[in-house]
Amino acid sequence: MSQDGTQGRYAGGSVAGGRYQLRDLLGEGGMASVYLAYDSALDRQVAIKTLHTELGREAAFRERFRREAQAVAKLSHTNIVSVFDTGEDDLGGAQMPYIVMEYVEGKPLGSVLQADIEAYGAMPADKALKITSDVLAALETSHEMGLVHRDIKPGNVMMTKRNVVKVMDFGIARAMQSGVTSMTQTGMVVGTPQYLSPEQALGRGVDARSDLYSVGIMLFQLLTGRLPFEADSPLAIAYAHVQEEPVAPSSINRSVPPAVDALVARALKKNPNERFPSAAAMADECARVLTTVHPGAAPAIVPGSGPTQGSGSGVGSAVFPPVDQSGGYPQGSVQTPYQPPTPAPSPYGPATPAPAHTPTPAPAYGYPNQGYAAPTPAPPAAYTPQHVTHSPAPAPAKKKNMPLVVGAIAVALLAIGGVIYALVPKDNGTENPNPNPEQATGQKEGFKGPDRSKTIKTTECTQPDEDSLDPTKVKTPDFVYKNVRSVKECLQAAGWRVQEKPVDENQWGQESVIEQYPRGGQPMDPEKTTIELQVSTGNPA
Repeated sequence: MSQDGTQGRYAGGSVAGGRYQLRDLLGEGGMASVYLAYDSALDRQVAIKTLHTELGREAAFRERFRREAQAVAKLSHTNIVSVFDTGEDDLGGAQMPYIVMEYVEGKPLGSVLQADIEAYGAMPADKALKITSDVLAALETSHEMGLVHRDIKPGNVMMTKRNVVKVMDFGIARAMQSGVTSMTQTGMVVGTPQYLSPEQALGRGVDARSDLYSVGIMLFQLLTGRLPFEADSPLAIAYAHVQEEPVAPSSINRSVPPAVDALVARALKKNPNERFPSAAAMADECARVLTTVHPGAAPAIVPGSGPTQGSGSGVGSAVFPPVDQSGGYPQGSVQTPYQPPTPAPSPYGPATPAPAHTPTPAPAYGYPNQGYAAPTPAPPAAYTPQHVTHSPAPAPAKKKNMPLVVGAIAVALLAIGGVIYALVPKDNGTENPNPNPEQATGQKEGFKGPDRSKTIKTTECTQPDEDSLDPTKVKTPDFVYKNVRSVKECLQAAGWRVQEKPVDENQWGQESVIEQYPRGGQPMDPEKTTIELQVSTGNPA
């Protein structure tokens, strides 16, 4: 494999003895790069994925990767991206594995969703259900062959120019979580926490029903334009998958009928036994529910609505304490180095018997890859609720008359302040920056104050991630649900322009950013872009 001089970029090079000529970089991430390539033997275009981490330098991993690629090559379905070939090539003195796939002319589902969000606020429900049905059709085929995807997300679903759904990266997740790599042994897991099933987050064995949970997360995102669980860290998101209940999609998108709410709720059950038993069963329910949806009905997004952001925020690894292997966890499960006193309670009953799959959390890498490495939460001892009791704090020692004196002074100061406020003339002229008299004199009934604990680091602005496809642009930081004070400090530190618009809503509280443009993760030119923020006033709409 020849290299063009930039790490992770080999456009202009070739693999397999010159058979596959790497042309354009289609996308890349922390785990892999995908290239448009030309197959000189069969005179056709193909897509080649090369893994560019230390994983490719381990013989055990390369062997596992080769076997999984061979298994995936046997999958044949309209909705599955075909795997044509796999191999290894020399890179820097080490063997690096690659796979040759069908080249799909189209867009990742994430890009299709983003376009619908910009146009309607979310994807129309009938379109979302049809796409989900096609993804389930692909999974039905793979599950029949005993192959669990482990990494269903919009980044691994392609839409062709004719709107045909293509699911990709079957089997790669299993190869990368084989338990033989140095990355796993050092207590790290590669994954996309937003789409992990609870059993994946807990490090338990997975089966077909784990994929159905991830499909449910994806369907929720298509219907609402948002994820059901978001938090400040991957570990906190994993905690939310295990402990938190998602809101109904109709609470965000009023056009979603009750039957669709029920479909999503069943797919997102914490206990795998309560989900759909198979991809075929879930696809049948999608087809039935589709008859209750008005064709082409536009989403009706509720302003300021959304899932509980920050669920599990601030949760450290103490939530998932280490458990000795003798406690019944599958061999290969990753343990964290922390020793908290008590485990977090589990919301569901007896553990489901682990299927014959390697039970470590799945990696994530999209098209381009959007996965990252995060500390692996170790599982609690069993799927059995546990309760922690806390001793009441001792009452403070009483002092004789000090509280009375302090209280009297406070009351007097408040009274004097009220008199002064009443006597000061109010400016009711046209120059009043707040034309709403209720807000000028106080908060409305139902007002929710600010939560200043939700902050963003200034380095998110001063050291933003570069856009992989355009080096002149950077990825917009995600400011949504952060306190606007920290957001403006971040923007000012980078010298970026900002425009602020107040919005009446009391779900997230005063000073919370509830919308932004450009959206988080979108490419932008800081020199030419003004960041627009919608900020909650804390007052009810």
